[in-house]
Amino acid sequence: MEETILEKSVFEEIPTGKIYSEKAINIGTFLGGPLVAGYLISENFRTFADYKNVKKTWIITVLSTIFIFSLIFLIPESVNIPSVIFPLIYVGITAYLVKRFQEEKINKHINNGGEEYNWWRTIGITLIGCVVTLGVLVGLGFLNEAAKGTLSESTKKYGTMNHEIVYQSNINENEADKIAEALTKGTFFDDSLTKYVYLEKTDNNYIVSISCNESVKTEPEAYQPFIELRNTVQKEFPRNKIVFNLVVENIDNVVKRIE
Repeated sequence: MEETILEKSVFEEIPTGKIYSEKAINIGTFLGGPLVAGYLISENFRTFADYKNVKKTWIITVLSTIFIFSLIFLIPESVNIPSVIFPLIYVGITAYLVKRFQEEKINKHINNGGEEYNWWRTIGITLIGCVVTLGVLVGLGFLNEAAKGTLSESTKKYGTMNHEIVYQSNINENEADKIAEALTKGTFFDDSLTKYVYLEKTDNNYIVSISCNESVKTEPEAYQPFIELRNTVQKEFPRNKIVFNLVVENIDNVVKRIE
């Protein structure tokens, strides 16, 4: 028995490199995103001298990050998804991959006396990952808004009061006419006061922005007619979702969203 222990201590070298534990990788991934996951996993593979998987890890990380960010911007604004969903998804995927491809090597490294990176290093890398991820998201957000801003606009007037609909170039005149008909049916476009509407289309949703006074913020009786109007317009568009943005003073100041 003593000989076996002696042989093990003599012939099994203590690993010289450091690794990140499964717990550190999972926490770093949840807080820092897929880029942090890729870095921590690849560093483990580097310590294990598995350089082929270091390259594979970064390829998968970059492609996954592009896919996740694209998905975030492709999801319609009307779809409310809890912010914690995406972190939970990529933490789950990361945990599975680490368990499958690294768990045995991590346990062997630790059992043979190898060291782990301290938590301060993990926290530091996580913070850097957060900054990089936030920078990418902000940059993509600006590009997305710039792309939206390149849409040209057309204006058409309706009825004796010249009610006005301004609509973007991804909406054709026939679509604008149908919205005007629905607004007329809901008695919003009437013969008493000229109304102005801004019409957008995102995916299969029509977003109708209507200028209102500030009372719609807090007074139910002020925005209740708009709820009824939206319901009327929605019946005319069974294949599309109708969203009303009640705005005050300018198109970006949305005080009430009805959907």
